Amino acid sequence: MNLNATLIAQLVVFLVFVLFTMKFVWPPITKALDERAQQVRDGLSAADKAKTDLALAEKRVGEELRKARESASDVRGVAEKQAAQIVEDARAEATRIVAAAREAAETEAAAAVQRAKEDLRGRVAELAVAGAERILRREINAQVHAELLTNLKQELN
Repeated sequence: MNLNATLIAQLVVFLVFVLFTMKFVWPPITKALDERAQQVRDGLSAADKAKTDLALAEKRVGEELRKARESASDVRGVAEKQAAQIVEDARAEATRIVAAAREAAETEAAAAVQRAKEDLRGRVAELAVAGAERILRREINAQVHAELLTNLKQELN
């Protein structure tokens, strides 16, 4: 057993093993590693894309939220203006109703005063006639003196 022959035999077996490994074992391992590397690159690229999409979505959500706040503010402003207008219209209507009621009351009061004056004039004329009748102790003809009573009423105005 020669040391050189053993060493050469081991060297030949090692070289056959290396060639076998390089021919049959190494290509599937390299292929699997390349596929895995491609999957990792694809995953990283998808993650970057998702991160970019998320940033864009957050930006759009922020913009929509800002628009919604502005819209709500505008709606609130319009509602406040409408409420103020309704209150102002109600005040104007109430003022108009009060003025109309006051005018009606003044008209009614003036008519009542006029009726009271007419009634008072009539009563004064009747009392004057009654007084004159008592003084004269004779009956006064109302038809004959109707013109006198009318003149008396006119003088009392």
